[in-house]
Amino acid sequence: MIGKGQSIASTKASLDYGWNQEKEAEVVLKQHLAGDTPGQITDEFKIIQSQNDRCTKNTLSFIVSPTIKDGKELSHQDLEKIAQGFIKEMNLQNNQAIGFVHKDKEHTHIHIYANRISLIGEVYKDSFIGKRSQIAADNVAKQLGLTRVREVQQGKLQELKWQRLAIKHIHNKVLESRPKTLDEYIQKMNARNVKVLPSINKSNQLQGFRFEYQGANLKGSEVHRSMSGSKLIAEISQNNCYSKLREVPKTLKLVNNTVQLSTNMASKITKDLAKQVIKRGLDTDMGMGMGY
Repeated sequence: MIGKGQSIASTKASLDYGWNQEKEAEVVLKQHLAGDTPGQITDEFKIIQSQNDRCTKNTLSFIVSPTIKDGKELSHQDLEKIAQGFIKEMNLQNNQAIGFVHKDKEHTHIHIYANRISLIGEVYKDSFIGKRSQIAADNVAKQLGLTRVREVQQGKLQELKWQRLAIKHIHNKVLESRPKTLDEYIQKMNARNVKVLPSINKSNQLQGFRFEYQGANLKGSEVHRSMSGSKLIAEISQNNCYSKLREVPKTLKLVNNTVQLSTNMASKITKDLAKQVIKRGLDTDMGMGMGY
């Protein structure tokens, strides 16, 4: 089961979408609310939201999606338990909330809208709300015996085992040539039919890399734990003799663009770089020892 979440300002429009009968909408959650229409619910939200007019994105929007297989087998009561469990995991018991299940597509899913302002006027903190929604959905899936994201991912990786092994083998061969830049690494991987796709967020910060090969599209860490973005950059940095934190660049040239490294990414690169420096030093010492 997957969970997504964000703060929004369009309360009425979102409730209209949730209540859309063309999507076979059914109410599976109603908390601290009396209204029966999107307009009535919106007005009830606004009464509570008036306690804090500085918060503009004052509604929380969530989507909770069981797997297609699970969704086909879930009853209305089961879907109610999912919505209630999710609200509890997100610590929103003291906030107005309403949830709708949509079955217009093959994939049954639940839209949940919660007032970001609690009944006592407190603003719900939405930092890392996307990640927290994922964790909450996973916890509910575990409690109710539903398929978890981790299980889906493991199944997918097992199905793509030979592609993962092939990508890792090609990656190792390319690293043996000691590329000095990411562009050089990407070009050499492309020459061996592995397409390397940088993952760059809206702030122009590099998040990592995806690898396409023979119909597979995988994050570096899904191919192998040694192929995460920070580990790959640290490996190539070693070829440029970077060994200290101050030498790790804050920006990188990548496919004719300059991308930023977040503080978190730079920190991971530094740690991975330090590990590789130590490893290479140990390997050198062992090699010298073998000569005696």
